[in-house]
Amino acid sequence: MRLLIVEDDREAAAYLVKAFREGGHAADHAVDGLDGYAMAREGDYDVLVVDRMLPKLDGLSLIRSLREQKVQTPVLILSALGQVDDRVKGLRAGGDDYLPKPYAFSELLARVEVLARRRGAASAGEPTVYRVGDLELDRLSHRVIRSGQEIVLQPREFRLLEYLMKHAGQVVTRTMLLEHVWDYHFDPQTNVIDVHVSRLRAKIDKGFDRPLIHTIRGAGYTIRAGNDGRER
Repeated sequence: MRLLIVEDDREAAAYLVKAFREGGHAADHAVDGLDGYAMAREGDYDVLVVDRMLPKLDGLSLIRSLREQKVQTPVLILSALGQVDDRVKGLRAGGDDYLPKPYAFSELLARVEVLARRRGAASAGEPTVYRVGDLELDRLSHRVIRSGQEIVLQPREFRLLEYLMKHAGQVVTRTMLLEHVWDYHFDPQTNVIDVHVSRLRAKIDKGFDRPLIHTIRGAGYTIRAGNDGRER
């Protein structure tokens, strides 16, 4: 999942970002309502996690503004205001779920996953299963199978493969992978991508008749069932 956390408490936000990233998800942080509004309009997020009491633009106004602009990304509201009237106001403002503080992260994660699944099911043309040749990736069950053989991947490896398969046949650059798989908006000048692609190849291609993951010299990577002579 790709998430946006809109929370002015930097410590609480850092905890959430760290927890989601450790689970293999991408998470951005906005520190106030105006930044959150701008990022939510521009970014392709699966779920927004929005605190209700925010500086510059409160959470409910943020959600109303997004809905007025036809941004339908699911929103989970986090708030210390947990009375029935508070929850009703949040849902009527356009929120999809409401979780009072304090909360257990396991419950928050489960609620976010439900919202993401609903969005995925409602998104036209967004498949839940990707296939390239004899390789199949199921986004909902997190299963990867090649030629009938299940392949166990770590969360980051799964996200990397998912992104490659979503863009099957296209060249995926380092910058694209850094932003969408590692959630970096800068190049950390490390070989982290090369290392993970190498590990993924060892699991996906090793022992099979033909490779699916290819390096495009000077450009990036691609996954396809075939070789046009540009790969190595």
